[in-house]
Amino acid sequence: MKIGLPKEIKDNEYRVGLTPAGVNALANAGHEVFVQKSAGEGSGFSDDQYVQAGGKLLDTADEVWETGDMIVKVKEPVAPEYPRMRENQLLFTYLHLAPELELTKQMMERKVTGVAYETITDKRGTLPLLTPMSEVAGRMSVQVAATYLEKMNGGKGILLGGVPGVPAANVVIIGGGVVGTEAAKMAVGLGAKVTIIDINLERLRQLDDIFLSKVQTLASSRYAIHEAISHADVVIGGVLVVGAAAPKLVTRDMLKDIPNGSVLVDVAVDQGGCFETTHATTHSNPTFYEEGVLHYCVANMPGAVPRTSTFALTNATLPYALSLANKGFEKAIADDAGLKEGVNTYAGKCTYEAVAVSQNIEYTPLDSLLGSTKTAGN
Repeated sequence: MKIGLPKEIKDNEYRVGLTPAGVNALANAGHEVFVQKSAGEGSGFSDDQYVQAGGKLLDTADEVWETGDMIVKVKEPVAPEYPRMRENQLLFTYLHLAPELELTKQMMERKVTGVAYETITDKRGTLPLLTPMSEVAGRMSVQVAATYLEKMNGGKGILLGGVPGVPAANVVIIGGGVVGTEAAKMAVGLGAKVTIIDINLERLRQLDDIFLSKVQTLASSRYAIHEAISHADVVIGGVLVVGAAAPKLVTRDMLKDIPNGSVLVDVAVDQGGCFETTHATTHSNPTFYEEGVLHYCVANMPGAVPRTSTFALTNATLPYALSLANKGFEKAIADDAGLKEGVNTYAGKCTYEAVAVSQNIEYTPLDSLLGSTKTAGN
């Protein structure tokens, strides 16, 4: 199979879809990997490293997209990339389609086979390709919050962990999944007072055991969220409904009771955000205020630490990329039900129900389409 590795063009996105080692694994399996020049520079990988690994350099993104039967990326395509997508091309990347109606429309119109990292499952029912970036984003959320609590950065002027004789900051984490757990590790490690809110009581019991009662756990309800955030210096949103838009758990009315200068970090922004006042921001312009509260809603947080993120991502995605390349799309998803869960668009249809429901568009089960059309690599 011909595999394309383009350079990411989202604002301040320095990750790349494959490390040189990943390219080498695909090349050794008999595939051609076409790498856009300078695609890996932001993550510290030179063009020479990709060539030595067996990749073939191309000058432009247009050439990479035109050549590749499968395109391996990090982030969802943005507007300049829409015309580069073509019928039967396999796009393997984070898609986060639920809040992105235009991207969904473009992929359906162009009959792109969209396999989304974030909806692939494993035998335990977890999300193996979302997990590494959730780990990065969860840990980063506390670093970000600590930075923006500083007065010169627009916050209240509070040290997250306090000092002897002075209280530590109150950190409220909404969601006890991977993001919430990693955020709690960092916040507890820095000495903050941490509250984790989740709807799953069994998960709260697990978190209580993990943190040896060093965090407060609360069963999620509108009342509990409102009460907790009204005393918060930092609120971190880490709520996920797989493939669907995130629920708006913090309303504007609630926001009015949060102390001015507090910091909200919405890690769920890729799926539309779990704060009513959220709108996606960029690393170039990361924050805004609503009701006197500073919001950080950058949709590609791990892009700020690209070297760590690219290694972590390739570690997780490479086995699936190899399966798709070695077996072809239809055989690969037939052999792996979890990989099949990653298929969000196929043959001009939306094949992931949560996306269809979020966008109020027609859902078409993938099984009803298989065999009716051929995809690159078969």
